[in-house]
Amino acid sequence: MKKLTVVLVVVLSLCLVVSMAFAADMKKGTIKSVDAKAGSVVVTIDGKDHTFKADKAVDLGKVKAGEAVELAVEKDTVKSIKAAAAAAPAKKAPVGC
Repeated sequence: MKKLTVVLVVVLSLCLVVSMAFAADMKKGTIKSVDAKAGSVVVTIDGKDHTFKADKAVDLGKVKAGEAVELAVEKDTVKSIKAAAAAAPAKKAPVGC
């Protein structure tokens, strides 16, 4: 029984390490340009331009230059793109009696 427990712990630990290795890196930036035909997108992240290839599942027709986005990137491939959450507008003080 003790050997089975050790084997299960080792297998679960290995699965966790492998899943972390394949996880996509999340990045925030601004779209500089989109080339839907070539399947590539240029994104400005922290003041530097980065060119990524888009995964087949990514619809580049939904993004445009100047748009703030969040990207899931794996190596040099964008796995998903979504609009960055805009900051909530500040509430105005109530006016009146």
